[in-house]
Amino acid sequence: MQEIIDSINWAIVTPLLIIQGVLVIVALLDLAKAESTNGPKWMWVLIIVLANTVGPIIYFIIGRSRD
Repeated sequence: MQEIIDSINWAIVTPLLIIQGVLVIVALLDLAKAESTNGPKWMWVLIIVLANTVGPIIYFIIGRSRD
């Protein structure tokens, strides 16, 4: 197991993890401020949190209400 962890190129992985974290936080904050969304808010929370990087992107494309 230690060999796998040592073989990871952290210079590539760390920025991706930071981008993923920022996307999740921004999407959740936007969802909390939104008065209406395309679908129930609880569903979007699950999609944002469980679908990792793709979830927030899907929310920003489909989930935000166009009011």
